[in-house]
Amino acid sequence: MTTPDTATTAVPKKRRQTARLSLAAWKQFVNVAKPYWLGDEWRTAWFMLLLLIVLMLVDTKLAVMLNNQAGEMTSALAAKEGDRFWHAVRACLLTLAFAVPTYAFYYYMRDLFANQWRRWLTGRFLDGYLKGRKYYELGYDSEIDNPDQRISEDINTFTGRSIHFLLIFLGSIMQLVAFSAVLWSISHLLVGVLTVYALVGTAIALYAFGNPLIHLNFWQLRREADFRFSLMRLRENAESIAFYRGEAQERAHIDGTFHKVIHNFAQLIKKQRDLNLFQRGFSQLTLVLPGMILANDVLSGELEVGRAVQAAGAFTAVLGAVGVIVDNFESLSRFVAGIGRLQALSDLLLSPAVPAAVADNKHPRIQRRPGTHLSLESLTLYPPQYERVLIKDLDLAMKPGDALLITGDSGCGKSSLLRAIAGLWNTGSGVIWHPPMEDFFFLPQQPYLQLGTLRSQLIYPSARSHLSDDELLEILDQVHLPRLADQVGGLDAVRDWEKLLSVGEQQRLAFGRVLVHQPSIIILDEATSALDSGNEASLYGRLRASGATLISIAHRAAVLRHHTHVLRFLGDGAWQVHDARGYQFDEPFDATAVATPVDQSL
Repeated sequence: MTTPDTATTAVPKKRRQTARLSLAAWKQFVNVAKPYWLGDEWRTAWFMLLLLIVLMLVDTKLAVMLNNQAGEMTSALAAKEGDRFWHAVRACLLTLAFAVPTYAFYYYMRDLFANQWRRWLTGRFLDGYLKGRKYYELGYDSEIDNPDQRISEDINTFTGRSIHFLLIFLGSIMQLVAFSAVLWSISHLLVGVLTVYALVGTAIALYAFGNPLIHLNFWQLRREADFRFSLMRLRENAESIAFYRGEAQERAHIDGTFHKVIHNFAQLIKKQRDLNLFQRGFSQLTLVLPGMILANDVLSGELEVGRAVQAAGAFTAVLGAVGVIVDNFESLSRFVAGIGRLQALSDLLLSPAVPAAVADNKHPRIQRRPGTHLSLESLTLYPPQYERVLIKDLDLAMKPGDALLITGDSGCGKSSLLRAIAGLWNTGSGVIWHPPMEDFFFLPQQPYLQLGTLRSQLIYPSARSHLSDDELLEILDQVHLPRLADQVGGLDAVRDWEKLLSVGEQQRLAFGRVLVHQPSIIILDEATSALDSGNEASLYGRLRASGATLISIAHRAAVLRHHTHVLRFLGDGAWQVHDARGYQFDEPFDATAVATPVDQSL
């Protein structure tokens, strides 16, 4: 077990690594993609893939037929054979009658498949993101930036690009087999030249443009996300910034993140320019190569002009199949960059939980055990990063109906203790005995108001309530918001509540949630900071009259009369417990009392 002194050692951070076009990138792709193909929707997934392959085979066969008929029409015109020409035209039109709807249905099914996969994979990541409050833990993990973007955008890119690349690679194989047979029947030399040309071109693309483009795309995704986040923070904190007149500072910060976007993109487009030059030259030479190789045979009369056109079409198709990596390198590099970001998020959200015994060997963890009432046994608490001890060896037992006021200087661990009780922080040692968490209700200083109706604000976090409209309106009256429903248009009115209501009104609405749910343990983190003394006294009086156990963080002497005991934090993990009667907020602490705390059982 790690001792408190050794636990303060900073945990070394892992070095961030960008994705690379390698076997490791392929393994990352398999790790993210495999659950869908082997999970609960595997039948639908494989059926849709099989359907797409069938459509692709049909489309490839029709493409070969069209290429043959194009050559036949050219040969008929060169030989001035009218019947042969019109027969080829009719055959070509008949083929197009099947090719056009097949082509359209193929792309429809491809996009539908990608959309289905995105729905499933997003649901899987959201389950992991919300389960066990991982979304909260990620706030302390600097290794993962912008998880919201990874879920909303990177998954969309991953599923769409995965289907796209899977199908173009399969289609390239089919195209290679189909048109190689045509090309081989016309010119063996052309096949040999094509093979060497495609292999050399692919090797140059991989060597010269591979990992640099993937690296730049990886950082472009991150820079763009950081820039968008800085703009989002400006919008969310608009009023505070306006009061501070902090526009210059905010502009400087936004400019800094935007400069990184522009600088990285400038490097990216330079590399892309070089790739475009290579890709354009690589593809345009195919207009000349077949004609150069077959020119002598056509001029000598050994080969019909139509066969030469047919060979040129087959050459272009086969080169497109073999050079698929070169042709799609830009999008492939962005795709590989996004895989690494999803794999990193997957490791945190979807990996099996580390066994408690293993976790304890690395860092001690606070144990949580069911009990009939809230009790803290030898509780030592650290922040998640283990910089320092916040609370040391705290013993406290609360009986039903007790009311504990927590006080102390800023930063001494008051809110941290509430996080530990709620199960948000568990770095430390000791035991927390607690009733079911459904019996707890937490009131933060800044209440969370979701997008929705007034009713949904009042019954949050529940989705529905057995209380009637009259009972909900009565609760609004009890928390001194009697006219709120009429002012906004009733309980089912939808408003931007954070902008509409003052902080004091939001805090009173949060007290209404307590009256709706009637919990047995209520924890308040400066939940009345924006209320006047009259409202504060009235609301505390209602909570005490309900018989619930209270735990409060507050700095006003007026709230002392609503509590039975005071837990005072003194800094560096030290603490004292006092009877609320006669306690003075500004009295100096007694160092002797720190060593032997009094009234540990309330």
